[in-house]
Amino acid sequence: MNVFKFGGASVKDANAVRNVSRILSLFPKDQLIVVVSAMGKTTNAMEEIVDCLWNRNEKRYMELIEDRYQFHQLIVADLFPEKHYFIYQQMDELFESLKKRFHQPLSDNYNFEYDQIVSLGEVLSTMIVEAFMKEEGHVTAWVDCRKIIRTNHEYREGEVDWAKTEALVKERLLPLFKDKRIAITQGFIGHTSEGFTTTLGREGSDFTAGILAYCTNASGVTIWKDVPGMLNADPKWFDDTIKLQKISFKEAIELSYYGASVIHPKTIKPLQNKGIPLYVKSFIDPSAEGTVIQESMDFDHLVPSFIFKMDQVLMSFTPKDFSFIVEENLGDIFQQLAFYGVKINLMQNSALSFSILFDRSKTDPMKLVEKFKDQYTVRYNEGLELVTIRHYDQATIDRVTVDKDILLEQRTRQTIRMVMKNK
Repeated sequence: MNVFKFGGASVKDANAVRNVSRILSLFPKDQLIVVVSAMGKTTNAMEEIVDCLWNRNEKRYMELIEDRYQFHQLIVADLFPEKHYFIYQQMDELFESLKKRFHQPLSDNYNFEYDQIVSLGEVLSTMIVEAFMKEEGHVTAWVDCRKIIRTNHEYREGEVDWAKTEALVKERLLPLFKDKRIAITQGFIGHTSEGFTTTLGREGSDFTAGILAYCTNASGVTIWKDVPGMLNADPKWFDDTIKLQKISFKEAIELSYYGASVIHPKTIKPLQNKGIPLYVKSFIDPSAEGTVIQESMDFDHLVPSFIFKMDQVLMSFTPKDFSFIVEENLGDIFQQLAFYGVKINLMQNSALSFSILFDRSKTDPMKLVEKFKDQYTVRYNEGLELVTIRHYDQATIDRVTVDKDILLEQRTRQTIRMVMKNK
């Protein structure tokens, strides 16, 4: 048993879906669980649809649904030129149900509505992919992950009930392999005990692959991407990137934590717990080796890895009475930051101040200034960048600090993190 995951870019159009079929053909003897994301940028579009529902903008709601319908219709028409295929009826029914939802009672929980609607991108994608795989001669079954992965009621960030999910996998998924070779299912989604749809967090399809691999004791997980494997830096910010041939689970968790975008951070833990290797391979060149993530740490130090976060805000809090920053102050600050949903990328404290770094796009610094101004003097700098280097040396530091002023620096034996601005 192997688990494959195909992201949105790998099923963005009809030719991409055909390429998935070609990749599956390279593994004719393997039993496969194939996890598929929504097509292209559909998740972003579905999020807009939720906003229109919530704000009661019926005209825009219907326009956006029609846009998604036409997008998928073009793909289906290319893959299935004759209208008698059942996929046409399935797609029409799904979009008609989505239109009717506008006139149904609206809950008072935005995140609940989000999960019920945004998850349909994955449902639709897997319907199309599975129908085409069957047409290509693959022996497949469509599996509804809304009946397999059990979570709590934390909509948009569902926490997995591992015991119940394992039981459902054994009851509803594994028996399909008695007469099917490939099970095609959705990434990103699960369900509550009442049957309501939940999602596992943005980019959670990788996590789905890890969950299903854990529950089936799979031989391995392969994530198919438009890159040759895990690179030591994002090509958008760094020239001359190097592919990491082999790294440990520990290193992958560290890189994910610091912001490397190739692997969803939650994916690694269930695989590490059972020693299931994770492969990152190219759907453009599936015969290439890619990257393998496994237990051994022998290879981690061979290549420095760089992670860049742009548009950062560095904010410091100083008590107005010049009292020391102690646990009581920090507890108050953290409580308020959690209330505003601030995700801290780096923090540091001295006797009289506490500093945090966060993404400007996710948090308005003026809201925090307003909140804390009575107790603290709050100062901040914008337009900064955070660079994290794993397995650094002086040459790598020199390389990224040309024409930069370093505002804050933290080092351990293996990692350096620098908050910088242009000179």
